[in-house]
Amino acid sequence: MGYMYTREIQAPRAVPIENGIPLTGTWAKAFTQVNLLDVHKPYRYPLPRWARGRRIKEWEGFSVQNEQFCLEAFLGNFKMFQAAKIFLFSKESKEAYVFSKITYGKNWQLPQKLENASVECRAAGFFFRIHNWLSANTVKLDIDIAATKKQPAFTTHLAFAMANRDIAPLVVSLNFAERRNMYAYKALTAVRGDIVLDGQHVSLNPARCTGIFRDYKGFFPYRMRLTSCGGMGFDDEGRRYGFHIVENQARDSRKNNENALWLDGRLTHLPPVRITMPGGPESDWVAQDMDGMVDLVFTPETSNRFRTNLFVAKSDFFAPMGYYNGMLATAKGEQIQVRNQWGMGEKLYLRV
Repeated sequence: MGYMYTREIQAPRAVPIENGIPLTGTWAKAFTQVNLLDVHKPYRYPLPRWARGRRIKEWEGFSVQNEQFCLEAFLGNFKMFQAAKIFLFSKESKEAYVFSKITYGKNWQLPQKLENASVECRAAGFFFRIHNWLSANTVKLDIDIAATKKQPAFTTHLAFAMANRDIAPLVVSLNFAERRNMYAYKALTAVRGDIVLDGQHVSLNPARCTGIFRDYKGFFPYRMRLTSCGGMGFDDEGRRYGFHIVENQARDSRKNNENALWLDGRLTHLPPVRITMPGGPESDWVAQDMDGMVDLVFTPETSNRFRTNLFVAKSDFFAPMGYYNGMLATAKGEQIQVRNQWGMGEKLYLRV
């Protein structure tokens, strides 16, 4: 297939900051801690610590899929507000469910460590808890939502297999400006657990259930824009695979970016990818690169759109579920034929 995209993988280190300056690069192991308040003077004018903290956006995301369900969930702290959202699609009944909770004023923070720390969103009839526990080779997600007039009750307990022998994580630190960066950790894993929807119980077999765990923190731009595509499953040979591709505002994406493909436990670092929507976001999305490694079409099947327009903040979040067709290529030049693979697309504008 000729030349394949490559990038430098740096030696493991404890933190992505050195002498107050954020580092840029790609790593293959989680940082011990990520505290972006250790960055010195991220803005032109000096700001007190609390004001710098208000500019950091952070969230953790989960994608889980088997033959029956496609689930996407995230818990985010955007400082002015906090958000928990769960998208669930039944492949058998073709029904889609959305559960969400927005809170204002509270200022809980996501963990700075993946080794052993937790965070939760708790409200009347709504519980969402994440336990990052790499020291025990897992990340756990617990959700319990009471039934309403419009939605059935939903409960899930999920455990992501995070042992070093089982995963090949992507870890990056990318710069928006000289001293303003973002961090991301991603890993494709087998997932075990249970889903109970409207009283119907499904046990998830890790041999057939796949997930992608994502952890983000960053001094994201005041007007933040990103578009992402992600899916997972098993190829024609029965090998587990998955991909997560993001087009964002980070600099020098040719050298480092957060685009990843996993096949049979091996990670391929993908080049920059352009995601276009010739017919608009509710029509087909096209994801392609300049290296011949990504050529995908995403066809939305559900329309999940959330908008807010406050005096000091505005958001437009479009997150359809649908299916992917096309081709992905590994670092060794092996092509994966993607055929009607379920996944999700996200298009976000956030001013806060």
